[in-house]
Amino acid sequence: MNECTLIITGGSRGIGKSIALLFASSGYSIAIIYAGNDEKARETVEECRAFSVKAEAYKCNVASSEEVKETMAAIRKEFTGISVLVNNAGITRDGIAAMMKDEDWNDVIDTNLRGPFLMIRNTIPLFLRNKGGRIINISSVSGLMGNPGQANYSASKAGLIGLTKSIARELAQKNITCNAIAPGFIRTDMTKNLENTPLISSIPLGRMGDAEDIARTALFLASSPYITGEVIRVDGGLAM
Repeated sequence: MNECTLIITGGSRGIGKSIALLFASSGYSIAIIYAGNDEKARETVEECRAFSVKAEAYKCNVASSEEVKETMAAIRKEFTGISVLVNNAGITRDGIAAMMKDEDWNDVIDTNLRGPFLMIRNTIPLFLRNKGGRIINISSVSGLMGNPGQANYSASKAGLIGLTKSIARELAQKNITCNAIAPGFIRTDMTKNLENTPLISSIPLGRMGDAEDIARTALFLASSPYITGEVIRVDGGLAM
């Protein structure tokens, strides 16, 4: 059986960890890219290996062209059959636009938009060698609706949708699809304080989603060869 490998950025915890574990349980080898938490990365790798699949973690700043190139070279040596790339890594630096610091704008755009572009650019040759592939970008409903205090984050996630559609058109004839998932309020360590706030009442389904909801959508897109350039909202109806 040929090896099928998932490369996922921001894969050591939260939504990224859920995606990694679901793909591992489905027989994928897992290459996790993470920014800084060595302990969490090791834990996630071990949990993936419990499904009897190959799993490794690579520390990398996805906004650095050189680091991405070096990391992808290391992954290429360790794994074959690169079939899915999930761009999940993202950061927030919230603040109203009038008071936003240059570095807060630049850091968010670099990680959330430049990072996925660099990952895609360096993964395309591996997909071409494999005669196809699936790219899944984790955007946000903030990229569809906008959100006060998140001009940088919303712009990065809207830009990611534009990147998704352009890449989908560029690579369609190479059997490479590119889609985006736009999560709403998802229950993670970053959002646990929102659970009992009035924000939840704005969700038609009346509750936050779980990281597994995003993971299941990613696995669906990974197995869907005739869907490309699409943005799937997983938000309980928030942005409809």
